[in-house]
Amino acid sequence: MPPVRMKGDGRKAKNPKKTLLRLFSYTKPYRINLLLVVICILLSSFATALSSYSLDPLINNYIKPLTGQNNPDYMPLIRFLFGMGVVYMLGIISSFLYSFLMVKVGQGTQKQIRDDMFRHMQKLPIRYFDTHPAGDVMSRYTADIDTLRQMITQALPNCISSIATLVTVFVLMLKSSLILTAVMMVTAFGILYVTKTVAMHSAKFFIGQQKSLGAVNSYVEEMISGQRVVKVFCREETCKGEFNTINEELRKDAFKAGAFTNMMGPVNNNLGYIQYTILAIIGGAVAIGSGGNLLDLGGLAAFLLLSRKFNMPIGQVSNQINAIVMALAGAERIFQLLDEEVEADEGYVTLVNCNTSPDGTVTECAGYTGQWAWKHPHQADGTVTYTPLKGDITMHNVDFGYVSEKTVLHNISLYANPGQKLAFVGATGAGKTTITNLINRFYDIADGKIRYDGININKIRKSDLRRSLGIVLQDTNLFTGTVMENIRYGNLDASDEDCIRAAKTANAHDFITRLPEGYNTQLTGNGAQLSQGQRQLIAIARAAVANPPVMILDEATSSIDTRTEALVQNGMDALMQGRTTFVIAHRLSTVRNADCIMVLENGHIIERGTHQDLIAEKGTYYQLYTGAFELE
Repeated sequence: MPPVRMKGDGRKAKNPKKTLLRLFSYTKPYRINLLLVVICILLSSFATALSSYSLDPLINNYIKPLTGQNNPDYMPLIRFLFGMGVVYMLGIISSFLYSFLMVKVGQGTQKQIRDDMFRHMQKLPIRYFDTHPAGDVMSRYTADIDTLRQMITQALPNCISSIATLVTVFVLMLKSSLILTAVMMVTAFGILYVTKTVAMHSAKFFIGQQKSLGAVNSYVEEMISGQRVVKVFCREETCKGEFNTINEELRKDAFKAGAFTNMMGPVNNNLGYIQYTILAIIGGAVAIGSGGNLLDLGGLAAFLLLSRKFNMPIGQVSNQINAIVMALAGAERIFQLLDEEVEADEGYVTLVNCNTSPDGTVTECAGYTGQWAWKHPHQADGTVTYTPLKGDITMHNVDFGYVSEKTVLHNISLYANPGQKLAFVGATGAGKTTITNLINRFYDIADGKIRYDGININKIRKSDLRRSLGIVLQDTNLFTGTVMENIRYGNLDASDEDCIRAAKTANAHDFITRLPEGYNTQLTGNGAQLSQGQRQLIAIARAAVANPPVMILDEATSSIDTRTEALVQNGMDALMQGRTTFVIAHRLSTVRNADCIMVLENGHIIERGTHQDLIAEKGTYYQLYTGAFELE
């Protein structure tokens, strides 16, 4: 599998201003906290600047008058130093408070964004997860979210603090010396130009770094989940080569981004030292040349210290710009997910519990009754009608393609009467699973009609449609939790007795009771401690406890050995009793008792009938069933 770039891999932020404003909208619940943060930042910046400026009065008003006195009075100096200590303490307390408050804002914002992402993800269509690697999606929850935390809790407060310090220091420098301030601004513009140039070059590499990180995470996740296949086919070296290629791209982006970042500090520091030297020379000349009228010793010392305070925020801002750029790149990836179009659902027919009287009258019930009906609200007159759920599913001349350019199902028609068992057989890619994906509306058809109890399924709300279907997939997914909880996943209202009964139906009860803690055995890692067959049996039990009127079994027994299959088949027959069932099977021996078997080839139904009818026709099904092979 060649390493590829993720979709939307641009090197420039599309609209950083819009992204930043959207990100700030998540901080609205913390407006009071942010107001306090701004106040504390201003106090901290004022204290920082004032502590430097106080060097002027300290030297001129308190230290110089004491020199040469026989009995100097130190109390004014002590009071002044005490006042400076109070100012320093105010700055320390303010810095602590705004740091503490920003952590609260950052973590709260992170939580809200993660909540929105997860809620939105639940509404996305299956198509999204079929076209986006799981590792790349996970990277948005982890690495990209973390960059936002760093920006909110560190970069933004530091930028605001630096700007406030710059303004305060600039005002105090103007008060100290207009001449040196003019010199200072000329050199400062040079420093800012260098900072801006470096930041512009580094921004694209930080964006690329986030993209490459998503690709690495995606590949690692894929290799972890497929490690058994890698080892079986001895592809360790190949995988290492592919990973090295992706990882090398991440290294290049990270190196370039890091190189520019690390360059900023030394460059700004050295430029600051040059500036300091220039100011000291010119300031000394002004002080000597004017005899202290334009600039005295205390003013020069204070100004030189203020110049260092002025350069420090410039360096801090330049360092934080990279964190902000990287966070905006992560935010764009997050908002890409949030902006994905949710699964459309215009259905208005819902599924309700009901009771049916002997005369056929359907009455809606609040609690579980074991009977269901489709509830039709009529907008014209406000009336409601009910159609008993029977499990009658028909498809009329259905065409479908995953992409508009390629049709994979052609003119499919089928009729599943309530309680019937329909089977699909055919080669891989013939369209068997695609048909079931259309029944539960994971995808919508391009042409034709699908009706459920005479109702166009487009009119049925998707959640209610899927609630009426029980599905056992070939790829089993078990969640972290006990065996009992995994079975109950099919029906959260099911009691322990219901779950055990369902496990017995699927013939899973015996092996579950032999587990270390029986039904309370904790499963992790998709049930890694169980065999593939055992995981499949739990999945079948999960479908059984849901007690749906329609079942879809997509290779439900494919991972079960022949002996276990014989045991499971009895349970499956009991599970399918009285239910409309669609079975996808490669083992043709498992579908001999189907009411109708349909043979698919390249998206067409080429044969249909019972097992006996198809054998008598001696067509494709006959060749498959009597040949020396079965479909794989």
